[in-house]
Amino acid sequence: MSWKVFCELVEMKAKTASVFPFLLGMGYSWYAYQQLNVVPLLIYFVAMFLFNCFVDAWDNYNDYHRAVDVEDYKQNTNIIGRENISEYVMRFLLLFLFGVSLVLGVLTSLLTGWAVLFLGIFCYAVGIFYSGGTKPLSSLPLGELFSGLTMGFLIFLICVYINTYQVFEWNSETFFKTFLVSLPNTLLIANLMLANNTCDLEEDERNHRYTIVHYIGKKNALIWWTVANVAVFFLIAQGVFCHILPKMMLANLFMIPFVFQFVKPYLKEQVKQTTFICSVKILALLAFTQSFFLGIGAILAHL
Repeated sequence: MSWKVFCELVEMKAKTASVFPFLLGMGYSWYAYQQLNVVPLLIYFVAMFLFNCFVDAWDNYNDYHRAVDVEDYKQNTNIIGRENISEYVMRFLLLFLFGVSLVLGVLTSLLTGWAVLFLGIFCYAVGIFYSGGTKPLSSLPLGELFSGLTMGFLIFLICVYINTYQVFEWNSETFFKTFLVSLPNTLLIANLMLANNTCDLEEDERNHRYTIVHYIGKKNALIWWTVANVAVFFLIAQGVFCHILPKMMLANLFMIPFVFQFVKPYLKEQVKQTTFICSVKILALLAFTQSFFLGIGAILAHL
């Protein structure tokens, strides 16, 4: 298997959905607590990244085996059929990614606390049943909810906890603050899944996958997608006004014209090969700028 094929199999281009919530968690940990626990943090990052690769490869594997549209999707669209990846290679890769990730995840929990284990179990369950089981989450109108919460919120929350477990308090105030800080990325990640399902609507229906777009229609999906992109900027500003985030985060508002340039072509047509990338770019841009400006704000706040 070539590196190019591997990257497509594990959806490497979409890894911003997990990497930037991690970076945002680092920035918030330093800004709010002035703490970073480097060793368990790095172990957690590798575990998280490998499991994210597993989830996307597992998704492709299950889609390949469940495909009803054999002639087109299974042989020409799905990476496994198109590149003729053997069953043995796929099973070995899935076992390797899952096994190493699990071992590193358990090690992280031993270093920091059982909260990581319990939160991790939930994330692993979502990842496995996202495309596994008789009724996978990805074929139901639940994909956006679970992908947004696990990658946008829980990756961030676990990162903050690992850095601050000595002083971290499980209470409503902590939950509200961490959820508000992570909510923009949660919406962006859910939007990425929504855009994917909008582009794949007809193909999903041919393969008996009935996502939220099937029930609400493309028009309402586009309204939802647009409103969520706008809400991201309001939520960032709200975090600053509530004194949860540094004022530097308001610099994200300068990204509005750039996001608008990505929104226009996607609203015009929803095509996987050409305009789906617009949603990927919006996520990458805003996830990066949030992490960057929060990091700068954290450093300036504690000089």
